[in-house]
Amino acid sequence: MTSPRDRLLDTAGELFHREGVGIGVDALCRAAGVSKRSMYQLFESKDDLIAASLDRRGPAYDALLLPPAGGTPRDRVLHVFRAQDALTGTPDYRGCPLVATAVELKDPGHPANAVARRFKQGLTDFFAVEARAAGVADPHTLAAQLTVVFDGASARAVVRAEPLAGLGVRTATALLDAAGVP
Repeated sequence: MTSPRDRLLDTAGELFHREGVGIGVDALCRAAGVSKRSMYQLFESKDDLIAASLDRRGPAYDALLLPPAGGTPRDRVLHVFRAQDALTGTPDYRGCPLVATAVELKDPGHPANAVARRFKQGLTDFFAVEARAAGVADPHTLAAQLTVVFDGASARAVVRAEPLAGLGVRTATALLDAAGVP
């Protein structure tokens, strides 16, 4: 049996991404099968629960995107975009949970936005490592460009309510080609 904390975190991660962080504490606790009193004993505030649930969700999201060990830098970068492309084709795709939460909260000082920034920086750092391994002259700029393509592709898929159908992969390929990544 899962603990009340785990039920809250798992339920919150799912509901916040599907319905938004504006969902009420009553509905959240009801869905998790946990009392409000217990929630506030486990988390100082709903804001702390939002941050903790995003922190818990981040590694699983990364695992969906990041490649296994091995392969060329180009293959490893394109793996991320192919994985994103596959995700956008699922019926319940709601975009990047990190960006979605940050956009909805708007407050850059919110604790969940710090979590979102950390995970998004992790993706950018991954791109920079691969760019350096490929010998790119300015790996930081390429990494930032790839992150913009990733986030923009995610937003496009959500706004248009349609799969990317390879658009992110093709755009990332163009950037890699322009940077001379073999």
